[in-house]
Amino acid sequence: MTAGRDFLLVGLTGGIATGKSTVSDVFRALGCEIIDADVLAREVVRPGEPAHAAIVAEFGRAVLNPDGTLDRKRLGAIVFADPDRRRRLEAITHPAIRERFARRLQALAERGFAGIAIFDAPVMIESGNYTAMDRLVVVVTDEATQRARAVGRDGDRADVERRIASQMPLAEKARLADYVIDNSGDREATAQQVGRVHAALMRDLAQRHPGGLGTA
Repeated sequence: MTAGRDFLLVGLTGGIATGKSTVSDVFRALGCEIIDADVLAREVVRPGEPAHAAIVAEFGRAVLNPDGTLDRKRLGAIVFADPDRRRRLEAITHPAIRERFARRLQALAERGFAGIAIFDAPVMIESGNYTAMDRLVVVVTDEATQRARAVGRDGDRADVERRIASQMPLAEKARLADYVIDNSGDREATAQQVGRVHAALMRDLAQRHPGGLGTA
């Protein structure tokens, strides 16, 4: 845990369609503070934000909806098909996301939060940001389930394959984890695993503060 921070910062990651959102929802219900990288990413590309203007300059107005907002699906199709263009997009968005993330952490510290903060981010390991976490939780599923869920959600098998290929294999991510949650089964089975991991994280937090801090 970073000096001067009373809460436990836990990275939550996985792969496309492994079910991080389900896991995140259960952690939220257990009282954890959730910081969602996808939400931060949407915030930094709103019209009027510097990253929005930079994306338009780089990719053209074809990646915009009629109302001027970013067409995330169209932009995603471009960058997942071209690693160089994806890196250029990340060079625009990642610094803005990191700045917003730092502000969220500062706000938690200022209010005296002393519980568990979950940072839900899909490419945390690929970006190297996992090294800044106190603990790392990786959500996995078997390949057939992952592909079936992704195609059922997005409907484009070729796009799903490109997205899966662009990410580090789940098995490699799992080897870096402090805790692994297998979301191949039903929601109840996953919720039970999350409950056990949450209990372990609470023990980790208590070891840092044996005097017993609250969870504001």
